[in-house]
Amino acid sequence: QVHLAESGGGLVQAGGSLRLSCAASGRTFSTLAMGWFRQAPGKEREFVAAISRGGYSTYYADSVKGRFTISRDNAKNTVYLQMNSLKPEDTAVYYCAAGVAGVGLASAVRYDYWGQGTQVTVSS
Repeated sequence: QVHLAESGGGLVQAGGSLRLSCAASGRTFSTLAMGWFRQAPGKEREFVAAISRGGYSTYYADSVKGRFTISRDNAKNTVYLQMNSLKPEDTAVYYCAAGVAGVGLASAVRYDYWGQGTQVTVSS
């Protein structure tokens, strides 16, 4: 079993930045691919970004490419999402996810474990 705990959400003005963190426990972190998803009110959960087990490969949704950066520190069992140039449409609950398979990382079904989520609100 893997436990994921997100932090770093909050309220920010458009154009601002936030950094989300997700601390993992319960399994060797380097064996897990990690991803971030988000869900806005009334919308389906959508892929935001993902990173491979070793951190050598990253993937982004087109809507965040160039603004968000995913990274991981395997020594700290933590994955990060640096969000810059935030827009009101980025407002959502952001979820951290961990996957054992390590493939198809843009798809939520590839992930085995999920955090509780952290709210990000971007005001205009």
